[in-house]
This record gives sequence, C-alpha cells and structure tokens, in this order.
Amino acid sequence: MRRADLARYGAAALAGAALALSFPPRTLWWLAVPAFVVLWLALKGARARRAAGLGFVFGLVFFLPHLLWIEHFLGTEFGPAPWLALSAIMALFVCAALALFPLVSRLPAAPVWAASLFVLQETARGLVPFNGFPWGRVAFGQVDGPFGQLAVIGGAPLVTFAVVLTGFGLAAWLPRVRAGWAVVPFAAALAAGPLVAVDAQNGQRTVAVVQGNAPDIGLGLLNSQDTLRANHLRKTAELTALIRGGALPKPDLVVWPESATRTRDRDPVIDRAVDDLGVPVLVSGLRGGENSVIGWHPGTGAGESYAKQELVPFAEHIPLRPLARLVTPFADQQDLRAGTEPGVLDIANTRVGVGICYEVAYDYVLRESAAAGAQLLVVPTNNAWYGRGEMTYQQLAMARLRAVEHGRAVVVAAISGVSAVVRPDGSVVQSTGMFTDALMVDSVPLRSDVTFATRFGGVIHVLFTAGAFGACLVALWSRRRARAEAESLPR
Repeated sequence: MRRADLARYGAAALAGAALALSFPPRTLWWLAVPAFVVLWLALKGARARRAAGLGFVFGLVFFLPHLLWIEHFLGTEFGPAPWLALSAIMALFVCAALALFPLVSRLPAAPVWAASLFVLQETARGLVPFNGFPWGRVAFGQVDGPFGQLAVIGGAPLVTFAVVLTGFGLAAWLPRVRAGWAVVPFAAALAAGPLVAVDAQNGQRTVAVVQGNAPDIGLGLLNSQDTLRANHLRKTAELTALIRGGALPKPDLVVWPESATRTRDRDPVIDRAVDDLGVPVLVSGLRGGENSVIGWHPGTGAGESYAKQELVPFAEHIPLRPLARLVTPFADQQDLRAGTEPGVLDIANTRVGVGICYEVAYDYVLRESAAAGAQLLVVPTNNAWYGRGEMTYQQLAMARLRAVEHGRAVVVAAISGVSAVVRPDGSVVQSTGMFTDALMVDSVPLRSDVTFATRFGGVIHVLFTAGAFGACLVALWSRRRARAEAESLPR
C-alpha cells in the first residue's frame, strides 16, 4: 500500500477515534466536528471503492470502543466475537453510505449532500436488520453542547446533520470565500436555544425513583430475579419509612426500574408495599410474556400498563436461533411479545409517556408518547448486565436528548444506576451512582406544548432520506449527461 493510501486510512481511523471520544461520559462533544473535518480530507478525491474502505475503517474504529460494554456482557462466555461482529456490521452501514461520497462530492453544496448520506446510514441502522440497532448516532454525543438544542426542531436527525455538515463544510469551504457557510449549522444551534423551554405549564409533580441495585455479575443476573425483586421491595419499604419520618417529602408518583420484578395481574406482596406507601407506583417487570410498565395503585392494585414495543434482538426476541446460540445466552428462551400501543399511562393525575430501556434510542417511541399528550417522560432501564462500562452514560445521553426534543422532563430509573432526573432542557438535576441502592425524590415540571420535532419528526426523517437519494440520482443523471455530451463531440 502506498504511503498516501496509508495516510488516508490513518486519517479515517483518527477521525473515528475522535468521534468515539466525543460521547458521554466525556463532555468532549466538540471533538465530533474535527472528526468530520478529518474524514472529509481523507475522502477527498477517493473513488467509490476506496471511499467505502475509508468509511469502514472510520466506522469500525468508532464502534469498537463505543460498544465495548458488549464485550463485558458476553465476553466471559462467548469471547469477543459478538462485540467484534456487531461493531463490524454497524461499520458496514457507514461503509455503504460513504461509498456514495464520490458521487455527490461533485455536486454544488457537496457537504450538504454528504451529510445527508451520513444521516441516511444512521436511519438505516435503526431499521435493519431485525428492527435495527440505532446506537452510536452522532446526535447522542451532543447533549452537552449547543448542537443538541437543534433537537427541539428536528430531533436526532437534524442534530447529526448539523454536526456532520459543520465538519464537512469547514474542510470543503475553509480554503474558499464560502467558508462562512460552514458555521451556519452552529449559528442555527445557538439560535435554537430560546426554543428550549423549561417552565411548568401544568404544575409540577414530585417523583421518586427506587434504585434497588443488582449484583455486578453479568450473565449471572439470569438467575437473580428473586434478588432484584427483594431489593426493590426493601428499598420501597425504606422510602415509606423515610416519608413517614419526615426525612423525605411524600411523592406524587414512584418509579421502579426495568426488570425489577416478575409479577402477575394479582400480586399481594406488591399490593401491600404500594398500600403502605400510599402513592401510585410505576412497576416495571416481566408479566405474561411482556416487558411491561404497570400502573399500581394503593387500594386497587394493578391498572393499565404499557408493553415494550422495541424488543432487543438476540435477547428479548431471538432471530436465527441456530446462529444465535453462538452469540447469546438467551437463544433457548421464549420470545417476549412486543407491544403495539404507544407508551402513555394516566397515573397520579398525570399523563406519563413511557419508553423502556432500549426504546429510548428509537425516535418514534417517545415521540408518539409526547404527541399523545404525555406531560412527563419516564425511562425505566436495566443496565446491570453491562458492568461499569459506558453503556449507562450513553443511554442517559439519549434520554437527555429526548427531553430537549419533546420539551419534557425525563425521569430515568435504572436498576443499578445511573438513574437521573432530567429537565426539559436536557440538564441533569439529580443522579445516582452505579451499583448502589439509592432513592431519588425531586419535583419535575409538567408541560403540554408540542415541539416542532414532536409534531413533524417523522416527516423530517423522510426529508433527509429523500435528500440523500435525490442527490445521488441528480449526480448520476449529471454524470450520464456529461458522458453523452462528451461522446457527441467530434473527434
């Protein structure tokens, strides 16, 4: 391989590493912009095959550290194969998108169309295969910077587009008089700040989170359901005692994390715990083959519930079972049933939107909840499988972006941390540590205004997809026309 080629691939790898470092728990959000500056320079002048290779290197170097928590989860039993395979599959989406880079790079405003291609591959990753894996979207690393404010207008797709366009634009236009255009997305992000509202429109609710904790034993949690249930019942009893003693204010609503218990329609033990508490509880657990959040009320017991719609492939539903046995310990378990209704529950005189764990990465789940009138969003999650890695911080960043996107406070209830109370501007009011039991009680504003992103988020996805495909079609048409004109000239 020539030295120039090595330099290109080295630059692509450097760009991927910089993008990985831009994500929480670090607050280096700004590193994403130079990452895409370097990526553009690496791609400049490359043909399709080389651009695809550069895209794969960029994607792989990004995803390997970003998804390292999977190695902690499965590595003791299955080795690094699942982590390496998933990282490589995700990198292939970047590879496919950037293979089209040479096609659009000759168009006017080329950075715009190249950034659209990058958004397109993020969209595709969230759809296929097996309902996709939308982890690692550029937008999820921007919650601590001004670009994140654009979520109120266009959700995660617009945030990703703005970041990538800024980097690509700086690289393409900085040597030219059009350099000023490269900072337009950043200026737009700053201008979006006043649209991110935090005031209470429908009063406030005091919400408590019960984090019962789990042992840090990875796959051993498969046999620890009784421990998880006991931990959360014990911590709920502690909350009751603290309220009665005046050490904590009485909340309006209590939230349990995902997988805190297994239960049925009738559960006398939870009935007694909720009756003693005297406060409605969102109980998150497995019930009747569904991963559910159940509204549990003092005196009346279990009420309406929400069933998780986006089940985790190779964990909660198992495609390709013979192959799955090579990469997951869940291969012989029965599939859970996916819910079909939006996550909205009426409890504690509040319309609460719910997205369970993995669902916070999908745009439509909490968008449907907010559009259906949710005044507060709740995200119960179980991150205990993944040890002390970055997964819980990555997921909290997604919840923070959803807060901005929909103009709602978000309560994250994690079984072993990090649990958090998030304001509608994405700022964290209160949070817990990892692998510790904890109680959080805080007041959150209730809001009912519907943001532009909530109302038109689905349309925005379509527009970015259409823009990317349209640019490719125009580029193909222009190329064929140029060839036809060249062939028609006298020789």
